Amino acid sequence: MPRKIALITGASRGLGKNAAQHLAAQGFDIIGTWHSKAGEAQTLASTLENSGARAVMLQLDVGDSASFEAFANTLKTTLNKDFGRDHLDVLVNNAGIGLNVPFAETSEAQFDQMLNIQLKGPFFLTQRLLPLIADNGRIINISTGLTRFTMPGHAAYAAMKGAMEVLTRYQAKELGPRGIRVNILAPGAIETDFGGGLVRDNQQVNAGIASNTALGRVGLPDDIGAAIALLASDGAGWVTGQRLEVSGGMFL
Repeated sequence: MPRKIALITGASRGLGKNAAQHLAAQGFDIIGTWHSKAGEAQTLASTLENSGARAVMLQLDVGDSASFEAFANTLKTTLNKDFGRDHLDVLVNNAGIGLNVPFAETSEAQFDQMLNIQLKGPFFLTQRLLPLIADNGRIINISTGLTRFTMPGHAAYAAMKGAMEVLTRYQAKELGPRGIRVNILAPGAIETDFGGGLVRDNQQVNAGIASNTALGRVGLPDDIGAAIALLASDGAGWVTGQRLEVSGGMFL
């Protein structure tokens, strides 16, 4: 039986990289995208290849929707040339950046950047890639625990993610006739370099979050990569249109 193929945006580092590793271990071949870290992306591809998966890394700026047509054409060529396939099975809309600025101080430029990367990008990228997603495939969007609980400084970021949660339900409804399951995963605070590595590197912040988490610690990349792999698995075949928070029980 041929291996399934997962496309993960922002796969060169952080949660995208971890998701690629978990999906590869589950039997997926991987197409990852990178924005500026070509070297890290190729290192990941080599690691995945050494583990038995096929892996290709493509450049993509999810904040530049004008580039999506060319990216889709490159993806189609890659699927045929490197995988002998016409379709991918799973799309993980992971790429993004953080913003920690109070609502009263958020500039229009910062808002527009969040809009382009966190909402407009995945909206139109997914739309453009629909012909390349197999029937009965999966789309996994990424949100944040900050859409349920609030922490000052994240208004613009969380607002875009809240919109992604609504979009996910519409995608699940409208793509249901093709058997495509669409869900959104909402991580809590995770020890990565996201947002400058604040949660990972600031022990006071780390300890404060852990004290407000039911399981008594901050999340790790493996917690999220494993959850993404779970949503991509056959066992999640009857799950669609859902928000899954993976936060260890933050602020319950």
